[in-house]
Amino acid sequence: MRTHQLGKTTVEVTELGFGGGPLGGLFAPLDDATAAATLAAAWDGGIRYFDTSPHYGIGHSERRVGGLLSGQERDGFTLSTKVGRLLVPQEAAGRMDEAFAVPATHRRIWDFSRDGVLRSVEDSLTRMGVDRVDVLYLHDAERHFEEALRTGYPALSELRAQGLVGAIGAGMYDPGKLTRLVRETDADVVMLSGRFTLLDHSALDELLPACGDRGVSVLAASVFNSGLLATDRPVDGARFDYAPAAPELIARAHRIADVCEAHGVTVPQAAMAFPLLHPAVAGIVVGMRSADEVRRNLASFDAAVPSALWADLREAGLVDERVAEAGR
Repeated sequence: MRTHQLGKTTVEVTELGFGGGPLGGLFAPLDDATAAATLAAAWDGGIRYFDTSPHYGIGHSERRVGGLLSGQERDGFTLSTKVGRLLVPQEAAGRMDEAFAVPATHRRIWDFSRDGVLRSVEDSLTRMGVDRVDVLYLHDAERHFEEALRTGYPALSELRAQGLVGAIGAGMYDPGKLTRLVRETDADVVMLSGRFTLLDHSALDELLPACGDRGVSVLAASVFNSGLLATDRPVDGARFDYAPAAPELIARAHRIADVCEAHGVTVPQAAMAFPLLHPAVAGIVVGMRSADEVRRNLASFDAAVPSALWADLREAGLVDERVAEAGR
């Protein structure tokens, strides 16, 4: 699998990265055996970039990712996690977490202060059983952006200067705030969730041009927009951005599927190839929750997507004219 460097750093990621959200019980519970098999299938398939966060399952995802990687040579993979939420132990008392299908053994506290960032990194290293992470992101800082920019980012920069992390940036869904970060800091990479996909091209307005100008790499996450683009045709109950998909989005997905079928391409294949058309995008990050899902995604990622597909999607008004005609 091809790799690309992040910004001006020496950190490399595989074009297909593993997103750790589902390992934390996103949408449904996930047992340890299934999680281990999922991670093993990703490794066997050539994926060497693994992304996680304390937020994902209040630590479950980090522990599971660390469990797989503990048996591998440390220089043989790239690992990222995130800061912004501290996990504080509490009595679960039979309750489930509000965001993930795991017992509510911890609560989250927003903290983008320097001390909060340093404590979060230390806690993450302990949970994962590793001595360092390669990439560190400010996470979901939309509602805390000024604090994240004023105190959180300098703490990341300090860790990078000390050689404790190789690349820094932010992971958010708001392309406008990420554009500010890119323009006002010396970030290496941004992880953009759901805003450069077959159904949402809003990153083309400012973020992607800014990243190109500043030499900042983009990792496109949520390329299936929470599921609507994950199947050949929209399924009952399909989600878009973690909520039930609106009828007009479902209709648009069907129109995209019509064009894809005419070229012998599936919607998931096109959805995974699309972000890589832009030269600022170093890779995509896809959340996976079973070994079969990993193998399906690897097959979709490896499929050849003809440049004529993008031309027909543009002609149908389904892909922005600013998208390049062909990928790398």
